[in-house]
Amino acid sequence: MDKNYLHLASFSDIVPFAAGQAPLYPRAAPGAETVRAVGDALGFCAGPESPLQVRVERQWQSDGLLGEEISWWVGYGPRTHAFFLRPAGARGPLPAVLALHDHGGFKWLGKEKIAQGPEQPPEMILRFWERYYGGRAWANALAQQGFAVLVHDTFLWGSRRFQWDELPQQVRDTADALYEKIPPSPGHEAQPSPGHEAQPSPGHEAQPSDGIPPEVARYHLAVNQHEHVVAKYLNLLGTCLGGVVSREDRIAFNYLLSRSEVDPARAGCLGLSGGGNRSTLLRATHPGVRAAGIVGLMSTYEGLLDHNVNHTWMLYPTYWSRHGDWPDIAACRAPLPLLVQYDREDDLFTLEGMQAADQRICAHYTSVGAAAAYTGRFYPGPHKFDLEMQAAAFAWFQQNLA
Repeated sequence: MDKNYLHLASFSDIVPFAAGQAPLYPRAAPGAETVRAVGDALGFCAGPESPLQVRVERQWQSDGLLGEEISWWVGYGPRTHAFFLRPAGARGPLPAVLALHDHGGFKWLGKEKIAQGPEQPPEMILRFWERYYGGRAWANALAQQGFAVLVHDTFLWGSRRFQWDELPQQVRDTADALYEKIPPSPGHEAQPSPGHEAQPSPGHEAQPSDGIPPEVARYHLAVNQHEHVVAKYLNLLGTCLGGVVSREDRIAFNYLLSRSEVDPARAGCLGLSGGGNRSTLLRATHPGVRAAGIVGLMSTYEGLLDHNVNHTWMLYPTYWSRHGDWPDIAACRAPLPLLVQYDREDDLFTLEGMQAADQRICAHYTSVGAAAAYTGRFYPGPHKFDLEMQAAAFAWFQQNLA
C-alpha cells in the first residue's frame, strides 16, 4: 500500500485499484465533446427548460434599485421564488448576472443569503453576510453597479426546500437527538459554511447565540443528512443532485434572458462555494452564459482525496471522474471568459489542489489560443467572497459583459 488515506484506513489500496480499472481524471479538452459528456454525466438535460406559470408576487424600490419577487414552476415540487433587481432609472438593455446562492449546510433560506428583498434581514442572515460576504448582500451591490441581477431559490433551498413534516421520521428523530446533545455555548460563533454540509457533531452546530433559531438549527441537522437520501433517489432516476440543480439554474437563466430589461448577449453567472459549483455546471450546460465567475469552489479531484470529501453531492456528477476532472468542466466552454477566485487558506480545499486546478484551466485556455480569457486570482484568508474579491469580480464582469 503506497499511501494510507485518512477516510479509507485499511481500504486505502482501493484508490490505486480503482485507477487500474480505467484512467481517473483524464484530460477533457474544451469543446463540444466535453460539453456533451458533462450533460451525459449530469442527466436532466433534455426537454424544455422554460419557467412555467410565471407571476410577479410583489414589487418595491429601495437603495436606488427596483425589485420584484417573481415565482414560477419548474414542473415538479413547490414554486420557485426569486428576486429580480435592477437600477432604478436605467435605460436600454442591461448586462445581466444570475447570482447563485451557496450551499452552506443552510437550506432554510436560499436567495436571501446573498440578496436583500424589501424586508430587514433576520439576525442569522446578517451574521452570515458578515462572515462570508463582507457584511452585505452582494447581489444588490452588483445591481447597483448597473447590472440586472436575478437570484432564485434552487432545489432543496428556501421556497424549494422540503418541509420538516415531509422529511423521513428517522431523519427527524436523529436530528432531534443530535440537537439535544449540543451543549450551550454562549458567544460561540460557529456558522454553517457555504461550501459543504454542516457536520452533526455536538458543539459544532449553530447555536441560538449565533442568531439561528432552534427550529432552523434542527432543520439543518435533518436536511444535511437528508441530502444523502435525495442523492440516492436521483441516482435511481438517472440523474444526480448537480443535474437537477443545474436544470433549475438553466430555467432561471432562461427567465433572466427573457426580460425586456436584459441584453441576452451580455449575460453571465457568479457564485461563492456551492454557488461557484452551480456556476461551473451552468456555464458548461447553457450556451447563453457569456461569462462566468466561480468563487471558492475549484480544485482537482485528486486534491480532494484524503482531505476534503465532505462537500455537497453537487460536486460529484455521476461517473465524471472517468471522463475528466472538475477544472475540465469549468474550462469546457473556452474561449468564453472565465474568472476563478481562490482563497489561499480555504479549509475546504488544499492549496495544492487549487493551484493544480488553476494550472489545468490555464493549459486548457492556452490550448485554444485564449490564455487571456481566463483569470485566476488567489486571495489571502479563509473561505469567503469579501469586499475586495467582490470589487474585482464586479469590475471583471463590467469588462467582459461590456
